[in-house]
Amino acid sequence: MSVWALGLNHTTAPLDLRGRFAFAIDQIAPTLQSLRHSFGSQRHHPQVEAAIISTCNRTEIYCAADQLAVDHTVDWLAQSGGVAPSLLRSHAYALHDDQVARHAFRVASGLDSMVLGEAQILGQMKDAIRAAESAGALGSTLNQLFQRSFAVAKAVRTATEIGAHSVSMAAASVRLAAQLFEDLRQTRVLFVGAGEMIDLAATHFAAKEPKAIAIANRTLERGESLAARFGGEAMRLADLPHRLPEFDIVISCTASTLPLIGLGAVERALKLRKHRPMFMVDLAVPRDIEPQVKALEDVYLYTVDDLAQVVQQGQESRQAAVAEAEVIIDAGVRSFMHWLDQRGTVPLIQQLSAQTDEWRAAEIARARKLLARGESVEDVLEAMSRGLTQKLLHGAMAELHAGDATAREHAAAAISRLFLRKER
Repeated sequence: MSVWALGLNHTTAPLDLRGRFAFAIDQIAPTLQSLRHSFGSQRHHPQVEAAIISTCNRTEIYCAADQLAVDHTVDWLAQSGGVAPSLLRSHAYALHDDQVARHAFRVASGLDSMVLGEAQILGQMKDAIRAAESAGALGSTLNQLFQRSFAVAKAVRTATEIGAHSVSMAAASVRLAAQLFEDLRQTRVLFVGAGEMIDLAATHFAAKEPKAIAIANRTLERGESLAARFGGEAMRLADLPHRLPEFDIVISCTASTLPLIGLGAVERALKLRKHRPMFMVDLAVPRDIEPQVKALEDVYLYTVDDLAQVVQQGQESRQAAVAEAEVIIDAGVRSFMHWLDQRGTVPLIQQLSAQTDEWRAAEIARARKLLARGESVEDVLEAMSRGLTQKLLHGAMAELHAGDATAREHAAAAISRLFLRKER
């Protein structure tokens, strides 16, 4: 069994390219079906296992099958994103076997994140694996890989301080906003979306007690539920353009495939605000806010990539914990590869078990016939034991008498190890 992964993340690909390969959680199942169908049409790996992890910082495909098929995976992903395979290859990484295990363990443990030690990725991975399992795309190999990933992540967080004092995207947004506005308590904050990232961002901003909080969401009921927790109001996305001028701070993170806040809407908002500054953070991939907005004089727009420098601050203090985490990950990789290697002998073990069961059944049937004919129990047991022994040794005896001298010598050595072992 071979395992491979193909991915691109915040260190290998720009934001707009990552946006082409972003999959919302409800898109995972049909996307996995498309991927697995493409393998079947290539006459290999019709039963390939697959999982997709897609966040604002990464998109990764994990596969397991009898043979590696990295090139096919690259071609399929490039086609799904509408780019040339050569462009994707220049920004992607391809891993196989122990490299895949090490990478998955590091991602789950927060070692491969923009925010070192952040815990959100673990929840996102678990959601992705549940989606793959629901889609029927997760077999025993990938299930084992990810269950071990979660166990390693738990061990890393328990045994090290990798997550201590980590700065999240939400906390970084608050820090940057505080640099622009003298008193955040005098600001009005709008959150676009109602997912996990917006929930986290709203929690951080609410702690600063802004003058007003509003949630704009496609589903009003979900927006109202989140707004109620922070004493804010909810609005529909359709109301966003004419309500935009009211807000000093806008934080957006939705699963929309197209920008929700355009250049024209922001320009009109600035005029009505008499060019009072607006602080905007686009945490979505693909973008929620048109990139041209960043060029406006009175707008301070940050994307997930722009926040990288902020979240890197204080990373040095956690580097010692990284070394400790890598030791735990190394042990996890060795354990998984040992399990994977053993999986290769499973078919042989199954065949041996089936063959010996067949022999045993045949000898028992023969013994019953002898007993029915009145043979003594002693004679029947003797015949049954001799029959089983002859069946077990037949193949070994044949190998000792077949082939050339070298083949017989190898056979003799193997048979000695298997049948002449002495108890120690």
